Amino acid sequence: MYKKILISIFSLMLFQNICQAQPVSFVYINGSNNNDEKMQNWFLKGVNKLHPVLKKKFEQNKQIKEVFLNQDLGYTINSEPSIFFWGDKSQRNLEFVHKQLDISKALSPTIAYQVRSLLTSFLHDAIWVQKQHNMLPILDELNEKIKQEKLNGNNVVLFGYSAGSFITYEYMFNKLPYINVEDLFNSLNVSDEFKKFVKENPQRPTCISALSKAEIGAVMQSGKLVFQPSEDILKKNYLNLNSATEQVCAPDNTLMGVVNFASPLVLFYSDLADPEYDLTYYNKLMLKYIIEQGLFFITVNYREDPMGFPATKNLTIDEMEKITQLDFNNPKGFIYDNSSVWSKRSFLFAHTSYWSSRKTFSNAVVKAFVNGYRLQYDKEFQEKVLKNRKSKIKYEM
Repeated sequence: MYKKILISIFSLMLFQNICQAQPVSFVYINGSNNNDEKMQNWFLKGVNKLHPVLKKKFEQNKQIKEVFLNQDLGYTINSEPSIFFWGDKSQRNLEFVHKQLDISKALSPTIAYQVRSLLTSFLHDAIWVQKQHNMLPILDELNEKIKQEKLNGNNVVLFGYSAGSFITYEYMFNKLPYINVEDLFNSLNVSDEFKKFVKENPQRPTCISALSKAEIGAVMQSGKLVFQPSEDILKKNYLNLNSATEQVCAPDNTLMGVVNFASPLVLFYSDLADPEYDLTYYNKLMLKYIIEQGLFFITVNYREDPMGFPATKNLTIDEMEKITQLDFNNPKGFIYDNSSVWSKRSFLFAHTSYWSSRKTFSNAVVKAFVNGYRLQYDKEFQEKVLKNRKSKIKYEM
């Protein structure tokens, strides 16, 4: 009798632990040159081979168990990968380019034509998706997918392959609610009366997309964030901001982090290094949000990958605060780049080898996560890294 009672209690406790476990979906986003059925199948096949290995490596690592798969919170990685595929959206434009290529075939030397055709395959989608009128609908579609993941009880980690890293970056920039509304309007050239109106009608933190949705402001092609000039219209639209935030910003407490790989992000977004570029300021606010909200932003590239560009120098939070001139309150997240991974592949094939070398890649992602977290929150490790960095500088001098 007592034995049956004990078994029942144990079973109930086990059931409760299972129910409390928070599942996490790894959402994989394709890159360039995935517009036809053959390349789409190549991407899907690669993801399905990679995901079980990546899941296993995450679950086996002791430090990731403590930080990411926190035992108290009970995070578990879903067995099936989640796919966000956008490659087919550029198909019509690519067909037009190929028609123009066919015209040039009769006029150009064979080698010139072949190089031109190769560049088209690799670069067309990367250039196409950067254009605002192409990017924004994709971000809205991705946000709906993430909302659905939340409805299904899942948290999300985004994996952006190649030009897919543009989408993960733009998603964070446009959809994360890192904008304090009162601070925003205090920094703008609006009347004291309007600033008082904002203070008396507080709105929740919002995102770039919501400013556009509520017709308060929008990012222009030039990189300028332009606001509604009429304060009367601005007041009316301002009161709709919370509703717009709910509709188009990232759902609360759902995105856990981003992993970009084979990423040429820096090559295509180099203007963000310009201090005169308006969006640089909002990137700093986004960085502050990532760190304070406990998100992670990891980049992993193979050394041999000609399209894999390091995203950032690995900085401590103190160094980030000095550069951004912002204070990070109660930091929990991190940003880390690991672009020194040996794939043992030729540079000709390295960019497409992340699937075939999945164990190497998975180990590199886990290492980036562990070292990225330790760089910020393990003082002994941080001191070692900073010491090595100083020694290297002295040696180079």
